[in-house]
Amino acid sequence: MDKQKVIDAHLAGGNKDTGLTASQIYYSTHQILKLTSHLESHPKDYSSQRGLWKLLGKRKRLLIYLSEKNTNIYTKILKNLGIRGLKRH
Repeated sequence: MDKQKVIDAHLAGGNKDTGLTASQIYYSTHQILKLTSHLESHPKDYSSQRGLWKLLGKRKRLLIYLSEKNTNIYTKILKNLGIRGLKRH
């Protein structure tokens, strides 16, 4: 529960509405970090690998949506989470 409070504190604008795109990105990033640490100690857990790939795809789709709708929040989230931005074609 403490990790959830930390994530809530980092949310953009202090809004804790879990339906917001920014909130979903923060929560999925937290889940990605948990799965990544799990897979470091259990490299053959293929169902967790599949779950990780699904979460990464979901976060990517959310980042694409947010970059098109609100670039200010998008750049703020990238900086706060320390993740790379999307590749532009």
